[in-house]
Amino acid sequence: MQIKTDLEKPIFLQIAEGIEDAILSGAFEEGKQIPSITEFSITYKINPATALKGINILVDAGFLYKKRGLGMFVTEGAVKELQKKRKEQFYMNYIAVLIEEAKRLYITESEIKSMIESGFHK
Repeated sequence: MQIKTDLEKPIFLQIAEGIEDAILSGAFEEGKQIPSITEFSITYKINPATALKGINILVDAGFLYKKRGLGMFVTEGAVKELQKKRKEQFYMNYIAVLIEEAKRLYITESEIKSMIESGFHK
């Protein structure tokens, strides 16, 4: 995970997305502990409150849970739920935008499908 301070995206959101990516890739496995807030703050040279804010987003969403005195753990089923969330975001951020632009340009559904298929075969 990389934290980029020059982005408009707040650091706490970058932390949350980075942890999501680690869960999706298997780096943070379901039922296993993630690094502590202190570890995140030291590793990425950020304020512990910022790290906590990013982690709390994932706790509130149900992807992480706290074991009192032990730390934060990945919730069972988090991968499936994160995939669902990311697919919905993908549709809204890319597919819906693509379809609207295609309509403005009078690109047909079959032309779009052909373009996408050719992209997969490059």
